Amino acid sequence: MSEFILVNSGHNRDDEASKLGMWLFLFTELLLFGGLFLVYSIYRYLNADAFLHASYNLNVIMGTVNTVVLLTSSWTVAMSVTAMQKGNINLSVKLIYATIFFALVFLVIKFFEWSAKIEHGLFPGMEHLNQLEPGSKLFFFLYYFMTGLHGLHVIVGGIILGFVLFAIRKKRTNPGKYMFLENAALYWHLVDVIWIFLFPLFYLIH
Repeated sequence: MSEFILVNSGHNRDDEASKLGMWLFLFTELLLFGGLFLVYSIYRYLNADAFLHASYNLNVIMGTVNTVVLLTSSWTVAMSVTAMQKGNINLSVKLIYATIFFALVFLVIKFFEWSAKIEHGLFPGMEHLNQLEPGSKLFFFLYYFMTGLHGLHVIVGGIILGFVLFAIRKKRTNPGKYMFLENAALYWHLVDVIWIFLFPLFYLIH
């Protein structure tokens, strides 16, 4: 009996340590993007008119659709955790696949959005962008850097969810042990929260 208690308590400590580690990691990510948001705010204050005019070149419809896509993906990943907790593995797997699908949709839309900007020469180093005033060039530099960094996080999040599917297939993640899925969902929620800040900062200035 005492041996069972020791083993069981050890698993509890592992789960708690895993969740604590994930929260600490998420905190460092928030610090990273928080610093970038601060830099953006300072430069926007110093170049208010230039940022405003540069934002007119962004596609608000695409940005809005991507916002809806990510919000929906946060719902599907949250429901996948709930389904796993209730023992419905098949539904949990389907919802994870749905989340990965939404991640791909987001990236495809972002690809076409970036492609349109590059086609019009609005990319750092291109002649058309170099002809714009410094404030506008700074806006687009921050736009590509911050949305690109966020896009990288979307890719990483999708890969992590892929590993979760593999763990479920190998029965390492199951209704009795779903911390990996829960941590992956936490990371995905972070990706969503970051975009919720990025969207109005770049697309809804006007």
